[in-house]
Amino acid sequence: MSKVTPKLQVTVEEVKVGGQTLKFEVGRLAQQANGAVVAQLGDTVVMATVVCGGLREDLDYFPLQVEYQEKLYAGGKIKGSRWVKREGRPSDEAILSARIIDRSIRPLFPDGYKAEVQVIVTVLSVDGENDPAILGINAVSAALSISDIPWNGPIAGIRVGLNGDLIANLPWSKQEISNLNLVVSSSKEAIVMVEAGAKEVSEDDTVKALEFAKEINSQIIAAIEKLVAKVGKTKQEVAVESLPKDMQLEIEKEADKVMEDVLKSEKAGKIDGSLLAAVVAILQERYPDTKKALFKEAVDAYFKKQARAKVLKSKVRLDGRKPDEIRPLSIEVGVLPRTHGSAIFQRGETQALSIVTLGTPRLEQLIESMEREETKRYIHHYFMPPYSVGETGRMGWPSRREIGHGALAERALEPMIPSADEFPYTIRVVSECVSSNGSTSMASVCGSTLSLMDAGVPIKKPVAGIAMGLVVANPKKGISGDDYLVLTDIQGLEDHIGDMDFKVAGTKDGITALQMDIKVAGITAQVLAEALAKAKIARLFILETILKALPQ
Repeated sequence: MSKVTPKLQVTVEEVKVGGQTLKFEVGRLAQQANGAVVAQLGDTVVMATVVCGGLREDLDYFPLQVEYQEKLYAGGKIKGSRWVKREGRPSDEAILSARIIDRSIRPLFPDGYKAEVQVIVTVLSVDGENDPAILGINAVSAALSISDIPWNGPIAGIRVGLNGDLIANLPWSKQEISNLNLVVSSSKEAIVMVEAGAKEVSEDDTVKALEFAKEINSQIIAAIEKLVAKVGKTKQEVAVESLPKDMQLEIEKEADKVMEDVLKSEKAGKIDGSLLAAVVAILQERYPDTKKALFKEAVDAYFKKQARAKVLKSKVRLDGRKPDEIRPLSIEVGVLPRTHGSAIFQRGETQALSIVTLGTPRLEQLIESMEREETKRYIHHYFMPPYSVGETGRMGWPSRREIGHGALAERALEPMIPSADEFPYTIRVVSECVSSNGSTSMASVCGSTLSLMDAGVPIKKPVAGIAMGLVVANPKKGISGDDYLVLTDIQGLEDHIGDMDFKVAGTKDGITALQMDIKVAGITAQVLAEALAKAKIARLFILETILKALPQ
């Protein structure tokens, strides 16, 4: 006997983006998820689901998991292998897509929220023009917004191009000729995430593109807000376990006894964590029934507050540098006897060993994706083993972070790689980050420029990179007026206590790559413009140092 399926209540919201219609649909698929949205642009279709699990109070971080699933059926393809037809491990491109979604949504979850949240984006159809990853950002934003999961969205994402005029929703067919390939996620108020490759675009044009992207995103956000008004669920209350006020004051009193020594220790090269650990131990002994994790979080939060206040007040960083001062640079080239090219680039304690290998054109990498098959003749791989930070850890396949940093360095150098007609070789660059204290990806860019030159690759111009940071007086309140400080060449501690990691790479004539991650609700275009201007000064100084070591 056949059964009649009840009619589904389907809700649709549409908005025009770059001359096309972006459609959000709720109610047809995945009804058991906390939130599920199918989004369509052109003939590209993705489904985003968000599910909230149980609280993980045993963790000292927010357990967010973002998965991006490429399905070959989306492009009408069957896997080329004769023995395996099922999709396997995520491709590098899928991992990079998951990372831009994760980096877009993570800053907007409430502080102290420890419930497991899993986001899955499944690509259902691709048309080869409209990027499913960008559609995924918007679908996830909509799914989180209509769900009961606490989240301070919505946001929206857009890919912007530049070819004389700025192009919203840059299609695949125009990416090759565009001077800019910029992905921006933003809320109504501020920019949340940036990822870009460029062909020596100026800082002014970059700021204009960022503001243009935010304006387009506001239209998508308005559509998501209409969707929330129709089908949004009541948000869960966030119950964050905290210490009583009198206990918090006691923590501050104990921490103040060692705080000055802790803050001074950074000038010697590394924060003395044992002093803060001793404070935690004292409090744990005094209050054995209170969770140690609460004391650790409270002491760390107080340390961050004091460190930020000292930097903002004195305009001197904890290691003694001025806000725009770069750590000491050291360069060596031709360090390995049997490789085609090698170099060591060191900035402070961060050290990148970059190696170049040249091969014949038949060694190009063949990439099979949902949309197309393509080859790649310039490949950049990045590795950061656990010993680089003085720790033990997992070895094996590359982490998502390693794949992301390798892609960033590859994107920074790609515009300067000679064409196959000029230099008919496959080029593989490997960056071994053997010591890390902040900004290893940008050290990889500098080291790889040197190793390519050492290998005799006729790059068009040298490329250098720098990581910019930000300290805001009140991160929860956000940026107001001039209550912030932009930092040049951040190291590990400044990344920990600060609010932004903005990586900028380029030549003497313009930007070739950008990547920005933040910990606050958003960054204004004014702050980004200041950071880009200071990054240019630093980049030119590093390029000058590179050319002294190895003239072009």
